[in-house]
Amino acid sequence: MKLQGTRVLLTGAAGGIGTALANRLAQRGAHLVLLGRDEKALAALAARLRVAGQPVHALPVDLLDPLARQLAVAHSIELLGGVDLLINCAGLSSFRPFPDEAEQHIEHIVQLNLLTPMLLARQLLPGMLARGQGRIVNIGSTFGSIGFAWFTAYSASKFGLRGFSEALRRELDGTGVGVTYVAPRAVKTGFNTSAVYRMAEEVKMHMDAPDWVAEKIVAAIETGAKDLYLGFPEKLFARLNGFIPRFIDGGLRRQNRLMERFARG
Repeated sequence: MKLQGTRVLLTGAAGGIGTALANRLAQRGAHLVLLGRDEKALAALAARLRVAGQPVHALPVDLLDPLARQLAVAHSIELLGGVDLLINCAGLSSFRPFPDEAEQHIEHIVQLNLLTPMLLARQLLPGMLARGQGRIVNIGSTFGSIGFAWFTAYSASKFGLRGFSEALRRELDGTGVGVTYVAPRAVKTGFNTSAVYRMAEEVKMHMDAPDWVAEKIVAAIETGAKDLYLGFPEKLFARLNGFIPRFIDGGLRRQNRLMERFARG
């Protein structure tokens, strides 16, 4: 997909990966609508990108609010004259023992990480199918291929997003509309709590810079990649977990015990 002039709806635009993506998409000449909850950060990002002469719109929205989400998408279509590329980057995580999770927080994780991308795609697909072109990009995680202890709700939501991406890609085969699933490993952003960073240091977890991740995602969009797994050896373990999960169970056992100290605070 050529990004020059492409009409893009990007969720989670005020986050670490989202901001880095917005920068790169604007550099390549895309026309952007940026969605996010942080109104101040979103406005500052849009203003900075407009200086470079790119058409950029910022729409503050709580994607957990169904009516607000629907109105934001309708407004985005009006502003851009249609959406060619949807990038589902908004997300919510949690690092704690599953019995300690609040019921509402579990619901929010699943809603934002899985249901919202599904519903956004559903709302935008009719226009893409009518034009015979478009792409949906879902930002998942290595945790969507390997179920990580203490990230249980988050892992479950990302497993679901991976399955949705695979099924929708097969359903849309031959329509001109593609689906790309991206699975980064841990990324150095404000998305992670201080406990996650302390744990990552203890277990020597690899973490990538959001700019590097964003560049890889944009390259995957440009080449029409079906999926993209980032980071070695994590992407290898993700593949192995699909074939021999009990082998990965054993490999993670010691790390899980180390992680528990930080998950329980």
